[in-house]
Amino acid sequence: MNLKTLVKSMMLTAAVSLPATAAQLEISITNLTHGNHFTPILVAAHGADTSLFKAGEKASPELQKMAEGGQIDDLVTLVEGANGVTVKNPANGLLAPSGKTDKFSFDTGDRKYLSVVAMILPTNDAFIGLSNWKIPTEKGTYTLNLNGYDAGTEANNELVLEGSGMAGVLGIPVAPGKDAGTGGSGLTDSSSNDKVHIHPGVLGDLDKSGGVSDLDSRVHRWLNPVARVVVTVK
Repeated sequence: MNLKTLVKSMMLTAAVSLPATAAQLEISITNLTHGNHFTPILVAAHGADTSLFKAGEKASPELQKMAEGGQIDDLVTLVEGANGVTVKNPANGLLAPSGKTDKFSFDTGDRKYLSVVAMILPTNDAFIGLSNWKIPTEKGTYTLNLNGYDAGTEANNELVLEGSGMAGVLGIPVAPGKDAGTGGSGLTDSSSNDKVHIHPGVLGDLDKSGGVSDLDSRVHRWLNPVARVVVTVK
């Protein structure tokens, strides 16, 4: 074997032995809550300079729309405008509680980071969140437990009010399980935290036609984690 052939062979061997990029993923998302739904989920693969949210910082207008009304279009535009790729609403609607799971494939190309968000209903501005998780290059299955975050953009008054799904309009837009009450007087939210933070959880009460909250403490309260994401790198 001459030198030219030897060098070519070494280059091919080196190329084969390099770790593959994490381009092909199989993802499942499970709703771990007892009685809360997730709005259409956004899964994004992107570069290090893009973030859907950052804990401890103020929510962007795009995140606020998602956290208060489940609207993901502006976040999609943000990600795709920065050369990211997205999977939009893989469950084709709401993801129901009590262990319901959605599974899908995702070709992330050469993007190195994964993020996931979806509003938790019924809440004022709670959402499931995964931010800038570095996608492994090694094949295998990775399990991530996601906390519920508070966007810090709206007081948690726990009242279901028609028309409140718009950003900046106080209230919970809907209770998808039709298991909320009415006529609550509203909780007084003394929190001054206007940054994205771990959600304190809802309080609720047992009064279906009054009390301080429209939420049912037996149904809508949760403990973290609220979602489980399983990522298989193929």
